[in-house]
Amino acid sequence: MAHDKGLDNVAVRWPRTNQFYDPVAPAEFVDFGGIAEAPEIAAPTGALALHIAKTGTVRATAYTELVDLLLGLDGVLYATDAAAEDEDPVIDPDGCAWIAGGLERFVEGHHEYGDLVTFDSVAGVLRAAVAGGRLAEQQLRWLDHRLAALRDDAGNAPHWSFARTELAVLAGFYRRCAERGFAIFADY
Repeated sequence: MAHDKGLDNVAVRWPRTNQFYDPVAPAEFVDFGGIAEAPEIAAPTGALALHIAKTGTVRATAYTELVDLLLGLDGVLYATDAAAEDEDPVIDPDGCAWIAGGLERFVEGHHEYGDLVTFDSVAGVLRAAVAGGRLAEQQLRWLDHRLAALRDDAGNAPHWSFARTELAVLAGFYRRCAERGFAIFADY
């Protein structure tokens, strides 16, 4: 799914009380700014945390493929299911909790791979998570199919390069929305 403008996930009040969703004041996320000031924090982590603190928004375009792979669906951060169902591209607080939980489990599972999150390390974490479960063989085939679909025509993997801490901050944004009863409006 490609959009020219990019994708912003904007924290909004839930449920809407009028024709439009009211954005959440950035003050609800001001503590994220402290992360950006922490010593030895990766630059992308600091930039994401500072942006969240100032705007109550995540520029989500860079994370869409990864989140879709981790959660096993397409268009998660675009709120595509909600768009068809409600006519508004909104992720409700329960959906925010689901996204946060998936990201939190991934961040924890990635600990042994270090702080750099790449396509190969994502594949390793997901394979390890699926291998011990019920229907492991079937799930591993599904995972291999998903991973192959992300490669380009020449077989090259996506050039993902995230800090593990960056994904922890991303998870924190969705967790904050879930805990405070906010929704996410997918603005693209």
